[in-house]
Amino acid sequence: QVRLVESGGGSVQAGGSLRLSCTSSGYSPTPYCMGWFRRAPGKEREGVAVIDRAGSTAYADSVKGRFTISQDTATNTLYLQMGTLKPEDSAMYFCAEAVLSLVSMTCDLRPPQETSWGQGTQVTVSS
Repeated sequence: QVRLVESGGGSVQAGGSLRLSCTSSGYSPTPYCMGWFRRAPGKEREGVAVIDRAGSTAYADSVKGRFTISQDTATNTLYLQMGTLKPEDSAMYFCAEAVLSLVSMTCDLRPPQETSWGQGTQVTVSS
């Protein structure tokens, strides 16, 4: 059974930073792509950043240059370093296995239709 545990969220002022962590267990086989996704109240879940086992990354335009996704494959831990936070970054953040596009052979930023989700970690940015 897949288990994902996100942590590190909190309340910060605009311009601040946070580092999110996600530990995963139960995957078999190990996912090739992992990602961070978020859902703000009244909005659909959206992709934030994805990373493959080789370390290649992709980001949503809205977070490029401000967020950095990374991973520790030895401990199955995924990270999201968030900087220069904006009020529009406020959302519940989730980690999950991302989809590998077999056309481009890159990880897809779109939230997967079928995957396991953790409970998420709330990020609130005040202006």
